Amino acid sequence: MHLSENEGIEGKTFVVTGGLGFVGSALCIELVRRGAREVRCLDTRSTSPWSDDLKKIGVRCIRGDVSKKKDVEKALHGADCVFHLASYGMSGKEMLQVGRVDEVNINGTCHVLDACFEFGIKRLVYVSTYNVVYGGREIVNGNEALPYLPTDDHVDPYGRSKSVAEQLVLKSNGRPSKKKEGTRLYTCAIRPAAIYGPGEERHIPRIVSLANLGLLKFKIGEASVKTDWIYVDNLVLALILASMGLLDDIPGRKGHPIAAGQPYFISDGSPVNTFEFIGPLLKSLEYDLPKITLDVRHALFLGRIFWAIYTFLYPWLNRSWIPQPLILPAEVYKVGVTHYCSYMKAKEELGYVPITSPREGMSATISYWQERKSKSLVGPTIYSWLFCVIGMTALFSAAYISNLGPFEFIRSISLFFFRSMRTIRIVFLLAAAAHIYEAIYAWRLAKRVDPANAKGWFWQTLALGFFSLRFLLKKAKN
Repeated sequence: MHLSENEGIEGKTFVVTGGLGFVGSALCIELVRRGAREVRCLDTRSTSPWSDDLKKIGVRCIRGDVSKKKDVEKALHGADCVFHLASYGMSGKEMLQVGRVDEVNINGTCHVLDACFEFGIKRLVYVSTYNVVYGGREIVNGNEALPYLPTDDHVDPYGRSKSVAEQLVLKSNGRPSKKKEGTRLYTCAIRPAAIYGPGEERHIPRIVSLANLGLLKFKIGEASVKTDWIYVDNLVLALILASMGLLDDIPGRKGHPIAAGQPYFISDGSPVNTFEFIGPLLKSLEYDLPKITLDVRHALFLGRIFWAIYTFLYPWLNRSWIPQPLILPAEVYKVGVTHYCSYMKAKEELGYVPITSPREGMSATISYWQERKSKSLVGPTIYSWLFCVIGMTALFSAAYISNLGPFEFIRSISLFFFRSMRTIRIVFLLAAAAHIYEAIYAWRLAKRVDPANAKGWFWQTLALGFFSLRFLLKKAKN
């Protein structure tokens, strides 16, 4: 396409579902920059890390749920174009909440489509996923001719629901409006690779969290395995171009938009091994790189164990005290089996070419995480936590709890090392006093070098002693 930079954007009204998210907020900002008359974002949240910035530039933030028809109608009334990004269940424990996954991804998409037909909206860009065609079997330089994966072959509810929703969107292309005679809805689907960039909420934070806890111990699959990634700015560009590809008044293509009814794979165009890709980030944050290699078969076995455990915990999955699972079967396939696709169709039809290289994108991501780490409460691995908490609890129980059940065994072990009850009690009191002294010292030091986290440093050091204090001393030195 040979269009101006702001074709179909200036003076138009846009709605972005999921607009307070990482990609949605970046898209809203870009639409405002390009001269949109009004940008609305529909999101279940009232605030996010980007909400203040969006409000400052005039984005209208509407709190609502795409699974509720009235919320969708309220947001979409009077819009010229809709970007449907809202989804649920992409990763972690959300993947197991099948009812909510279908409610948002399928029912929510139906509500968006109904509202588009009701209000005579002309353009709908749907954000889909590689998983509509991928279910664990190798794909090398795939393209849009790949068939949809059969419903029963999907490895998780998210992929299945997104496949159903994408097909609904594309089959609705060209459908006439209910009320505006002569107006048709034109639709297309963008299938992005794994998304990264400063502030990304799903993939990188989970990897960094596991590395921080010392739980990122193994790689999955062979070193030759490659997958696609896409930097957020490249994805936003693809979405903007897709909306232009749905314009029905372009000379030479009137009534026949080039992107109408079409899906497009979008990536940086540089497939890479996931663990090679995240290596520079982990090194920059001074985390250990995984050294053990786990083949896909054994990783799947581990993933199924976590799937079974978290299925049992289903009623409480929304609770914050339930941590994310280490890995699930669908995530094993994402990192352990080669699957990458060409963006050639998007290049030829939409004019898409990545504007940010993987090197530049990762550099920006590293800078973001280094700054974030410098402002956060840094702590030792989970092994230090277990050592300190279990050790202090064992000392206390041996010194002061009577010989009941397991406490009798703990006391016997303690007597073997310390020889007398008096020594055990002295050791516990000295250890507790050391923790208290270190916690007070940490609080005073943090008031100077990290005031925002002073209370956190106090409580963490009270529990862990020098295992925590050494991180604060390092921060003070730097």
